[in-house]
Amino acid sequence: MTEPSRPLCEYENYDYRGRFWTPERGYEDAVERIALRRLLPPRGGRLVEIGAAFGRLADLYSGYEEVILVDPAKSQLREAQKRLGDDHRYRYVVGDIYRLPLCDGAVDLAVTVRVLHHLTDVPAAFQEVSRILRHPQGRYVLEYANKRNLKEILRFLVGRSERRPFSVEPVEYVPLHFVFHPSYIEGALAEAGLDREQS
Repeated sequence: MTEPSRPLCEYENYDYRGRFWTPERGYEDAVERIALRRLLPPRGGRLVEIGAAFGRLADLYSGYEEVILVDPAKSQLREAQKRLGDDHRYRYVVGDIYRLPLCDGAVDLAVTVRVLHHLTDVPAAFQEVSRILRHPQGRYVLEYANKRNLKEILRFLVGRSERRPFSVEPVEYVPLHFVFHPSYIEGALAEAGLDREQS
């Protein structure tokens, strides 16, 4: 039986690096780097970044023996390869989070940053991440758009937002852009057999 296809955000031939990662977004890049430096083990075997785009965060993986950058957009991976040069630790793989072209238990660590907010089926994505992780020692480091934050709560309370920050259901605020309640994410992780680790 063939898996149903799910919609994906289209980044093929989009200048993601030049048009999105402008100097005004430097603080976002800096914050994500600080968080990843704290959360990632400093070294390891095989790491996969799913939705790696042009390899913006690849320099953070210098302690890993093999780094697999997965993205559905070939043009993004070509740019990553151009940026990263001839470092033979890197592999560039066209694929998406719902159908990862990797074997069961293939990786020690999976990373998704700026990916989950584009997904219509987070539980299915987590099942696929769980499949490729080496259990029980495999780790998954993820980032998601949290709708239960102080700014969104205040906007909701004064009537300037309809996103309902306390409801568990995801909210699609523009096509293929979602915000999530932490309980929803934690439930989907648990359902996929991915235990939450406190840090």
